[in-house]
Amino acid sequence: MLSVNTRTLLRSGGVLVLAVCSFSGPSGAQASGSASKTFSLADAISYGLKNYPAVRASLEELNSAQAGVSLARSQYLPSLSGVYQDSRATQNQVPGIWLPTSITPTVEGPVGGSSGQSYWGSQAAALFSWEPIDFGLRGSVVGRAKSAAEKSEADLAVTRLQVASAIGNYFLMALARQRAVIAAEANVDRWQTFNRSVHTLVDNTLKPGVDASRADAQLALARTQLYEAQQAGEAALSTLAALMGLAGAQISLDTGHLLDLPPAGSLPELQPADNPLAKDQMAIVKQVRAQEKILSKTDYPRIFLQAEAFARGSEVPNNGSIVGNWNGLAPARGNWIAGATITFPNVFDFKALSAEKQITKANERSQQALYDKTVQDLTGQLQNALSALKSAQLIAQQTPIELSAARASETQSRARYDAGLATIVEVAEAESLLAQAETDDAVARLNVWRGLFNVAYAQGNLDPFVDLLRSAHQ
Repeated sequence: MLSVNTRTLLRSGGVLVLAVCSFSGPSGAQASGSASKTFSLADAISYGLKNYPAVRASLEELNSAQAGVSLARSQYLPSLSGVYQDSRATQNQVPGIWLPTSITPTVEGPVGGSSGQSYWGSQAAALFSWEPIDFGLRGSVVGRAKSAAEKSEADLAVTRLQVASAIGNYFLMALARQRAVIAAEANVDRWQTFNRSVHTLVDNTLKPGVDASRADAQLALARTQLYEAQQAGEAALSTLAALMGLAGAQISLDTGHLLDLPPAGSLPELQPADNPLAKDQMAIVKQVRAQEKILSKTDYPRIFLQAEAFARGSEVPNNGSIVGNWNGLAPARGNWIAGATITFPNVFDFKALSAEKQITKANERSQQALYDKTVQDLTGQLQNALSALKSAQLIAQQTPIELSAARASETQSRARYDAGLATIVEVAEAESLLAQAETDDAVARLNVWRGLFNVAYAQGNLDPFVDLLRSAHQ
């Protein structure tokens, strides 16, 4: 049976198991049957942060957002576009003017008689345009792109923290289940030895037959508990492998010094505002502020310096005669134009723009409130983690006493049974107590490490914990 501390440890990774459920399956390089790989806790975290798909996806999203900053800055550059066209069409037209449409072609030249005769025509043009003054609009667009990049960077940090946390929790969980397997195997060995002794005594009519039946039942129960512990251990290892990006592969754990109490000392104190979860929420606030700044610049006019060179050619000159001989295939007359263009915002959009500004301002206040809530939640999580660590340290001081007493009780109950002073029920209770104490003692030390791990997670930085792990190996 598992103790309360063990069950607490085994439940610790349940929150992040959904990340594993979304994993579609192993790739060709991760197929089962590959050689088993051994990982320490620090190595497992490092490997997972490099190979888990969610981390790689967040990294590419960051690369995309950073490219978006370069794209926004390209608006400062002038534009130069060109066009060349050859056509053959009729020359008929009527005088008048129309509002522009997307399908009506441009017709130029004198008004002529109705005819189905067609003629060659050509045109070429190049337009240069540059906006020297925008009253901060393009800068605001660049600022929005930068805020998007900061958000992607914050998302990456959160993803890395969550993946590392899941790996650490499942590593400790798998290790706890391995210790439960060892305790269950020892329990089976003791019951096998005791079972043979009981059957010998029963066969010689020194003990009643019911004792042999009880011993058989206890041995079967011990084996059942062993099989359940083995299955739970394999499930934890499979989940850990998936979190590391090794779904389907065989892995084994290097316990290192995790079965010893951690060295004296504490993790450095970090403010909740430094937690990636808080920074991620603040990045959302900055994104909304960047959108507000863009809206504040849309009331200003836009100034463009423009220049264009163009040329036209046609078989039909201004006098209406037909030149012929393919003359219209190449431009024959060139012109140029240069000037400044000022565009003004739609005067009648002020109501809609005012509503947009109010919506964005309300969104900013909402996201700021969520940021304050995030900081409050992180502060509470840190206090809970520190309290759990203190409790784990106190428990770890008691489990050696529990284990020593349980061993003495098991030895004494066996001796009393052999002497006819105790029943097999007392022996069964002593054996159960010893199996529990063996598991409790190993898991108590793991819980201290887990407490330190949870404190580091609540602070949002696992590097000090990894450094503590490595210092324990020295």
